[in-house]
Amino acid sequence: MTRDDLCEMLSEQTPACGPAREALLSGGAFDVWEGLVPVGQLFHTYRVRHRVAQRHGQPTLGLDETLGILDAAEDEVLRIGSIRTADGPWAFVLFFNAAATTVLACAGVARTSHDGH
Repeated sequence: MTRDDLCEMLSEQTPACGPAREALLSGGAFDVWEGLVPVGQLFHTYRVRHRVAQRHGQPTLGLDETLGILDAAEDEVLRIGSIRTADGPWAFVLFFNAAATTVLACAGVARTSHDGH
């Protein structure tokens, strides 16, 4: 997948898609991981991450909408990817269909100084 391909896939699925696209256009790094993950597992993992972010006051973008999309996806298996802004303040997680031809959802999390990056 090219940077241009990914930019085209990011439309208005969630409020994080525009900033993720801008991060790509500004030279942010991206990756699409091998392997598929059941959507139920992803929903549970990101619901917990959302609660932790809220508890710690960590800004998120599009995470509520992403959880709704994952919840509605039921028994699907998805591919995951990521985008990191070139200057480091945001990390985006992307949820693709199994063939990685469509972005179903995108969520952003503000990176903190203690998350190791």
